[in-house]
Amino acid sequence: MSATVVAEPRNPLVAGLERQPVAPTTLVIFGATGDLARRKLLPAIYNLAHDGALPERFQLVGVSRKEKEHADYRAECEQAIRAYSRRTPDDQVLKRLLEDVRYVPGTFDDSAMYAKVGEVLDGFDEQAGERLHRAFYLSTAPSFFEVIVGQLGGSGLSRRSNTEVRVIIEKPFGTSLQEARKLNHRVLSVFDESQVFRIDHYLGKETVQNMLAFRFANGMFEPLWNRNYIDHVQITAAEDIGIEGRAAYYDKAGALRDLIQNHMLQLLCHVAMEPPGSFTAEEVRNEKVKVLHAIPAPVPEQIGEMAVRAQYAAGHVGGEDVVGYLEEPDIPSDSITETYAALRLEVDNWRWAGVPFYLRAGKRLARKVTEIAVTLKPVPHLAFSQDGSLGVQPNQLILTVQPNEGVTLQLGAKIPGTRMSIRPVNMEFLYGTSFLSQSPEAYERLITDAMRGDPTLFTRNDEVEAQWEICDPVLATWAQTPGQLPSYEAGSQGPTEANDILLEGDAWRAI
Repeated sequence: MSATVVAEPRNPLVAGLERQPVAPTTLVIFGATGDLARRKLLPAIYNLAHDGALPERFQLVGVSRKEKEHADYRAECEQAIRAYSRRTPDDQVLKRLLEDVRYVPGTFDDSAMYAKVGEVLDGFDEQAGERLHRAFYLSTAPSFFEVIVGQLGGSGLSRRSNTEVRVIIEKPFGTSLQEARKLNHRVLSVFDESQVFRIDHYLGKETVQNMLAFRFANGMFEPLWNRNYIDHVQITAAEDIGIEGRAAYYDKAGALRDLIQNHMLQLLCHVAMEPPGSFTAEEVRNEKVKVLHAIPAPVPEQIGEMAVRAQYAAGHVGGEDVVGYLEEPDIPSDSITETYAALRLEVDNWRWAGVPFYLRAGKRLARKVTEIAVTLKPVPHLAFSQDGSLGVQPNQLILTVQPNEGVTLQLGAKIPGTRMSIRPVNMEFLYGTSFLSQSPEAYERLITDAMRGDPTLFTRNDEVEAQWEICDPVLATWAQTPGQLPSYEAGSQGPTEANDILLEGDAWRAI
């Protein structure tokens, strides 16, 4: 008699969530001793190892200018992981992850250094008895991107038969439209677009990814998601910290380049994009590009009405007195770099025509928060008593990206008592309490997807250029406008001049 096999019941919640496994891979980090590698990349790799999300055969190679032995670099990796991992490292997992890590010293323009990297990679292949996929992570200053890409091409490391070779490029991708086009041309002269993964770490955050599920998996929201029901959208990226020792970078970048050109325009795309025909990488990115192309590029005479910039002055943050931007170490006393920027944009298509999208980003503000606030149009008739209440206010949907990831729906409700008085109440969903687990760090998801070859959460070449087409005219106009910038007190809501770009009846949400 044959045995009867009873199939285990399938969990319906995982249907459609199966993901392509990660093939055996060697990850090479250029700039392996830098701040990003220490604080973000190495802890992310450890947490992937802890969760069993790395491939069975995974090798790590660090490349940087400083001379050091393999063992010294492994010790530095362990120190960084113990300091910055989101969970306390397990000694056995950590030991296994780091036991075969290699370090290659050299300058990024030295072809001999790339030959050494190639020897290390070939050695890993021989040790494994197979050709491992290769991923090159450019965690360096942007000035080295073209140099490294060129050397990878010249040394023959950019392509290999029967092996996937990928390059992961950090932001900023250029500092202007011209630079972005030049860098894209250089990168695509060495790699195919399918090999290129341009990092925007905001796209790895759970709430940003959840925007797609929230919009397209819930029938109650999509019918309202248009100009007929939505009054305006505010996207905020506020920080309470200053430049934190990054004067050399920040004074050349400023708030518009640092946050709005990349992160915040990507958030806008997730809010405004049309439903893709399928959730493949190309279909999703096609829809985002359509949104960017629907935003009219600002012309110089409009910029004073739709863009504002400012610098923080001395103030009080977190119980401490802090200096103004111009008093920060290594900042020129006549700098006109903005630490706060705000824009009013419109998406000129059928769904969004006439709906303003307000974007603001700044340092030394009242608190740290990144959020998307969608404000619906008010009800047409207010038949309720306003006495003793806040009154009927428009419904708001707030998606918080950080620090506490979640979604809040603000509704009007009656205050208990004999009078019909109304006040706003919140219905909240928080990731931490709903799923009883930590959300993975953004870099964990992005590193995995890059090794897997899934580009959905990475920006395509035409996306990057379309983002710069929106921001370039603003930056050019500001550069040609002399004089001192408006200021705002550190720890405040930002400059009062930010109100000048709001349409009548609109107001900034409190930070």
